[in-house]
Amino acid sequence: MKFHLTLSLVAATLALVRAAPILSGEIHAKAAQGLRLISLSEDSDPVWKTEDQKLELMRQQVNFIDMTETYEVMQSVRTSKGKFRVHAAAAYGAPSHKDEVDKLLGQLSTDKMQSNLKTLSDFNNRYYKSETGAQASAWILKTAKDLAGEGISVEEFNHDWAQSSVIVKIGGQGDSKDAPVTILGAHMDSINQGDPMDGRAPGMDDDGSGTVNLLEILRVLTAGGFKPSTPVEFHWYAGEEGGLLGSQAIAAEYKKSGVNVKGFMQLDMTAYFKPGTSASIALVTDNTDASLNDFVKQLVETYTKLPAATTKCGYGCSDHASWTGAGFPAVMPFEADIGPANDNPKIHTSGDEASVEGFSWEHSLEFAKLALAYVYELSAESKQ
Repeated sequence: MKFHLTLSLVAATLALVRAAPILSGEIHAKAAQGLRLISLSEDSDPVWKTEDQKLELMRQQVNFIDMTETYEVMQSVRTSKGKFRVHAAAAYGAPSHKDEVDKLLGQLSTDKMQSNLKTLSDFNNRYYKSETGAQASAWILKTAKDLAGEGISVEEFNHDWAQSSVIVKIGGQGDSKDAPVTILGAHMDSINQGDPMDGRAPGMDDDGSGTVNLLEILRVLTAGGFKPSTPVEFHWYAGEEGGLLGSQAIAAEYKKSGVNVKGFMQLDMTAYFKPGTSASIALVTDNTDASLNDFVKQLVETYTKLPAATTKCGYGCSDHASWTGAGFPAVMPFEADIGPANDNPKIHTSGDEASVEGFSWEHSLEFAKLALAYVYELSAESKQ
């Protein structure tokens, strides 16, 4: 997760905006020189940055998307003015499987989430270029395989860096190739912005919390014999902290392959809310789909103990932006209202631990409930 655009830096960079699309030859040549193609807003063309300059943007809390490998595909789904191309609005209806979902929600275990998070955070860091980042992705892959039942595929999505993304696919009942897919995502990587490669970065909230939420939802669904009407996928992304790298690659591949995505939900930080503030599930309203957000708000009210709120997180703040940018409906329910006064002060440091005051497993459990209900309600046969 990345927070807050630093407007002065962005303004300075926008002076370098290109008027014409970047050609494939230039992309390959500059990438070979170690440069990265960085997008700082949907209203401007991307600019070239070195890896050190990328890290400086992170430290200055400037949101960005690294689209070096995906620029050409993403260009095909943008308008001539660089805006996200709006897809046809989907009809999501109202929740209609409360009895079935409620039975599953009672099986969610914070003890199992804590155990998984302990293992995940024991890696020195999960930086996407580091050896321990690759080891963490291998652990997630193995854990997902152990949880998956018969007929469920678990596979690596390899990248040009050390860490792989992981995808679990649960087929629908008699679904066709173009059946709409419901996707639940989180990012597996963590970062210590002072020393990305070697620094300690347990990443328990960012995004260990979302990562183990997904593992626990997968456990409960498979143990309960879940048989969706339409396909369901669980994604754990590499390299979110490096500019949404893993999700950019996968969303671009799905766009290129013509995958029909019914809805994408990102869980990025679900365990913290500032002591003394009121707990809520904050639905991100920028770079997300309004119709899907309305549906998720109904799920919050039907299946969780928390009220729904709204917030904004800025351009490129998490992996939902990759799916929105590719023209797919996406949402991100967040742990609290986003802003300097409310944010977890320990993310991107060695102190992102469950011991931080404000870290709450009870809070995170409500997001696991919401995400399980989202998967079930979108993929089950409609009763309406």
